[in-house]
Amino acid sequence: MTGALRRGLGAVFLIAALCSGAGARAETGPSLRILEFSELSDWDLDNHVEALRVFRETCMDMDGADWKSLCAMAKNADDSGARAFFELFFRPVLIEDGKAGLFTGYFEPELRGARYRGGRYQYPVYRMPPEARQTSLWLTRRDILTSGVMEGRGLEIAWVDDPVELFFLQIQGSGRIKMEDGSTIRIGYGGANGHPYRSIGQELVRRGIYNLHQVSAQVIQNWVRRNPGPGRELLMHNPSYVFFREVRKVPANRGPLGAMNRSITPMRSIAIDPAFTPLGAPVWVEKNGQSKLRRLMIAQDTGSAIKGSQRADIFFGAGDEAGRKAGQLRDPGRMLVLMPIQRAYAMLPDDL
Repeated sequence: MTGALRRGLGAVFLIAALCSGAGARAETGPSLRILEFSELSDWDLDNHVEALRVFRETCMDMDGADWKSLCAMAKNADDSGARAFFELFFRPVLIEDGKAGLFTGYFEPELRGARYRGGRYQYPVYRMPPEARQTSLWLTRRDILTSGVMEGRGLEIAWVDDPVELFFLQIQGSGRIKMEDGSTIRIGYGGANGHPYRSIGQELVRRGIYNLHQVSAQVIQNWVRRNPGPGRELLMHNPSYVFFREVRKVPANRGPLGAMNRSITPMRSIAIDPAFTPLGAPVWVEKNGQSKLRRLMIAQDTGSAIKGSQRADIFFGAGDEAGRKAGQLRDPGRMLVLMPIQRAYAMLPDDL
């Protein structure tokens, strides 16, 4: 998410990489059903104030007079009335496209680096070269890293000490680099070479090294480090390559930029498929699995791997612990979009 690819490539690649009732259905569209808030599991137990504050961060950028009007009311609403605000002006809409619900996670990696090459800092974080912007399909990962096409052009934002972490930084699409002098720089998605992502996790499964249920970001990282030669070739299995840009306008204490070009919030922001869920909309998440989650989140990011009405990527925050949690998440459940009341009923098929 960052939005375009990142959050984009987010967790489904980390995991893949790494590895209710029926409503009315239009003939060619998804099924839609409007629910009552009383039908949402543990709705009354959530912290609606947190959700309202995150909603305010991006609602001013939403399209539509109804959204803009609700945003103005949200900015003037007292936090003590947060739950009432959502219940009064929205209706939960269950949108189903025939695919089972799936929740994964993503995070903002933190790498160690320096502005200039030297010592252990041998792996460049590149800006996108001009010629790559002029075509939809440029060189492969192998060509970019081995042909010398990037060298001597001043395209390096920084140099980091771990090629495996750099690879996963590209999957996430954004991150932070803690510099040797104690400073921190934030980088965001700056473009890609146009080649489709190929899962190195699935490749390990294909080779018989792991079973699908064993694959995670940590498992892949450890295997590559234990097998540096074959590991380097494994990374080349993915021809996709992501370039970065330095992001200076976001304070270090804020989250990375999502698809709405504003900071996202750990455990309150999600990446969604905008074909079904409007960017900026509140989304009620009922994630099942080993650790259930019932929470009102805000759709502030997208990702090329996030497709479907019941598909979402949960932002876990920055750093190794967030990465560990995000990389382990692959749970079923359902999500409902909170729509302005008139818009919600207008979405229903005419024959209801």
